[in-house]
Amino acid sequence: MLKNFFRKLSPSAIFIAGFFIIIILGAVLLSLPVSSASGEVTPFFDSLFTAVSSTCITGLVVYDTFTHWSFFGQVVLILLIQIGGLGFMTVATAFTLVFHKNVGHKERMMLVQTFNLNDMSGVVRLFKHIVIGTFSFEGAAAVILAFRFIPDYGLSGGIWRGIFIAISAFCNAGFDLMGTPEGPFASLTAYADDLVVNLTLCFLIAVGGLGFLVWEEIFSGKSFKKMSVQSKIVIIFSASLIIIGALAIFLFEFDNPETLGVLSPKGKILAALFQSVSPRTAGFNTVDLAALTEGSQVIMIILMFIGGSSGSTAGGIKTNTIAVLFFATVSVLYGRKEAIVMKRRISQDTVLRAFALVFLSLTLMFICSFTISVIEDVPFLSAVFECASAFCTVGLTLGLTPSLSPVSLVILMCLMFLGRVGLLTASVVLFERQHVNDNVIRYPEAKISVG
Repeated sequence: MLKNFFRKLSPSAIFIAGFFIIIILGAVLLSLPVSSASGEVTPFFDSLFTAVSSTCITGLVVYDTFTHWSFFGQVVLILLIQIGGLGFMTVATAFTLVFHKNVGHKERMMLVQTFNLNDMSGVVRLFKHIVIGTFSFEGAAAVILAFRFIPDYGLSGGIWRGIFIAISAFCNAGFDLMGTPEGPFASLTAYADDLVVNLTLCFLIAVGGLGFLVWEEIFSGKSFKKMSVQSKIVIIFSASLIIIGALAIFLFEFDNPETLGVLSPKGKILAALFQSVSPRTAGFNTVDLAALTEGSQVIMIILMFIGGSSGSTAGGIKTNTIAVLFFATVSVLYGRKEAIVMKRRISQDTVLRAFALVFLSLTLMFICSFTISVIEDVPFLSAVFECASAFCTVGLTLGLTPSLSPVSLVILMCLMFLGRVGLLTASVVLFERQHVNDNVIRYPEAKISVG
């Protein structure tokens, strides 16, 4: 019966339904007594929020991950994070190949949806490379982090933290096991000056946010000159955002005694770099974000909003989208009729989709931020930070989320879900019956002044 139901759905609808089913299953498991450290039942609403946050690889929490959840609960969380990061269809395809079954046309269509590809050419080969690459990066990072954490947390504690945080970082989830009963929600503040932890996590987050197609080109041995235009744009814009963000945070926070001001010169550089990389979109922090200046908070909101790149584990509107709007704007300034990048034309359809995504995202975030600000009586900037973190699946917080009312938490859950499945994907599913073929209907042109 369930199989017949899925057969009737479009790939986009299956993509959304799959995430929804995984979230509900995760919420049920997390609400069981065995999932909590105290052995008590966790309220289903709180379990649901945690399941949404982990499956949508966000990192916003109402409970400290280490102190509230048992080992079983933490295993459930990391499985939800891994499935959410790779996409449930990737996991389903892995099982299909393990049992030596062929990947059908609909499954290939779903992989195209999951990896945000333009066609099905080589999708199964790409899938295999993604799975191998994912576990290779996570495994190597887990070993490095475990060696660093074992002296602080013992053999088993160091190994488990290394594994958990490596997966969480690569999937850009932001969940960690660093909290204590005396200091919950600590994230990685104890390691602000640690070169190994900072650089390892920055590398994992950056690689996870580049996008699977970019990996494919990098590891195929292509030189930068021979890469596709999309890969070049992703690398250039990603590196630029990290550098600009780090410099801005370094300048804003250099003398702030509650953030970078108390750190060594090395620590200041590492903390500024980490706080620039993490918003795109990992959710870890090495300084107290609530103590940041407003300038730094605004910079982090912008970084969260842009996020990573298409076809990656990151959220946000994506570097590709910002690049399209940037080059479209430059083309308008130069009086061109089409957007041009690297001697290539960007289609009008792509420009319109980029504009629609940014407009819808900003509108949604403004409405949700304003609503939470009014309901909770908190500063608008704090509400924007929390909503940007949720919608862009980041997980950074100014400490607001654990104290929010159920209504505001529902708003954040909706933002996390829409941010993970994609606002345009959800819109297509919602309005697919109202889709109009422009080749059938052609309206007269309207003359409208702009500016």
